Amino acid sequence: MKVALLYPVWTGDYGLFGHFARRASVWPPTNLALLAAVAQQHGHEAVIIDGEVERLSQDQLVDRAIRESPDIIGLTAYSPFFHLNVDLATALKKRAPDIPIVIGGPHITIMKEKAFMPCFDYLFVGEAEKSFPQFLKYYPRMIVTDGVDGKRDYGYVKGIIFREKQPNGRPKIANTGDPEPLSLVSTTGKTVGQHYPLDQFPFPARELLPMHKYKMGSLHGRLNFTSIQTMRGCPWKCIFCASEALNTTRMVMRSPASVVDEIRSVVDTFGIRHFYIVDDVMTLWPKHILEIVRGLKRENIKITFEGGTRANLVEDKLFAELAEAGLIRISFGLETVDTEMRKTMGKKVPLEAYTEANKICNKYGIEALNSVMIGLPGETRETVKATLDWLGKDRNVKQANFAIAMPYPGTEFADIAAAGAHGIELTSSDYSDYRRYGSAVTKVGDLTPEDLIQLQNEGFVSIYSAWWRWWPVYKKHGIMGLMLQLLRLGRMWKWKLTRSAKPVTVHPNLS
Repeated sequence: MKVALLYPVWTGDYGLFGHFARRASVWPPTNLALLAAVAQQHGHEAVIIDGEVERLSQDQLVDRAIRESPDIIGLTAYSPFFHLNVDLATALKKRAPDIPIVIGGPHITIMKEKAFMPCFDYLFVGEAEKSFPQFLKYYPRMIVTDGVDGKRDYGYVKGIIFREKQPNGRPKIANTGDPEPLSLVSTTGKTVGQHYPLDQFPFPARELLPMHKYKMGSLHGRLNFTSIQTMRGCPWKCIFCASEALNTTRMVMRSPASVVDEIRSVVDTFGIRHFYIVDDVMTLWPKHILEIVRGLKRENIKITFEGGTRANLVEDKLFAELAEAGLIRISFGLETVDTEMRKTMGKKVPLEAYTEANKICNKYGIEALNSVMIGLPGETRETVKATLDWLGKDRNVKQANFAIAMPYPGTEFADIAAAGAHGIELTSSDYSDYRRYGSAVTKVGDLTPEDLIQLQNEGFVSIYSAWWRWWPVYKKHGIMGLMLQLLRLGRMWKWKLTRSAKPVTVHPNLS
């Protein structure tokens, strides 16, 4: 069978922030490339059309997909962009109603039947590396069965939701249950080892993507890059993560040797030497990441890489070796400096760890990005000001990012917002509004959604008003980054002049 996996343009919904996002990085849909590789591994043909990197309109994406004459079209969805997939699938159904459309991803896994729009034929719940090839294997048999007696037997393919015909002719939504877990046995029947179940899958089929087009801004200039995964899971349960709903509190590993082999393959095939490690916590097990970088050293594979971790997992000796191996950037979530808010959100990292983490990164020339989240339970203008003051006083902090907290489905924050607890009031249930930049869907105490948007803007202006932070902006985003800062400054002063509430004061060190 031939599978076409589609990825629509998403940055258009972000307006000016979308331009900034594209300048910062254009990410390859490596998740789709992995599914494509799994399909190929089982004897199927696969194509990927990345509408984002190729800047394809919906009509152009539909045209390209139909010209491929696929047997099945596959999509993946995150909550803020689910509507884009609905629009795309609807357009595809109008042009090619007989091509079945399947969709998976975090939004589907969490919402299940609630996300089963008429434009979709099958939903995939959870990790699909096993269920997708099983589905492709049995789908032709299902079609025949459907034509004989009007009923499809999907019992042997776990993790899918579909419409089943009833004797009265009306469709009934059926669910085959949770997908088969990533076990220790590979598709070839060989045991892959207790700690490395991810080794059973092939490397993502990056050859199906225009890899030369994926760029990321850094202090080393714009780098051609790809993402890579060495493990899945995070043991902590912050209220803004859907860890329970997505079953991501369990750890699933790859062997260091497998990771090194994939990196070597990417370098040899595409000439790409920068890698973004998408693990939730890159340094959760220092031994694991160290085995990877030591393997690269033994193989004389020279790369640069980056990822995310927790500030209290930034250790001097560890980061000295990682920097020597090519680590150029790390991010960690500060969120807020307010003690009570940190307790509420389940953030169990002491504040002093962020100061120390930034110092260590600066010591070894590693770019550190401190992520702040505005609008969590307990937020006030005073708590935002306290966070900005903390950032402003610490010259070890070179960069910070300001996102607006979103009550994504499946998170404890969504439950809090729905219940109206902790002073949170939900103002929109339209997931297309659930964007972290330039959009807010909650009222937090006295702060309206408009206030949160303006406080986000002011956060960016405040942190980057210091002249000694201009160089990182220019290096990563070019002149457009500096122009965006000027636009943000204009917006901030317009807001200050028009609102009657007390403004958040910019720390004098940043003026």
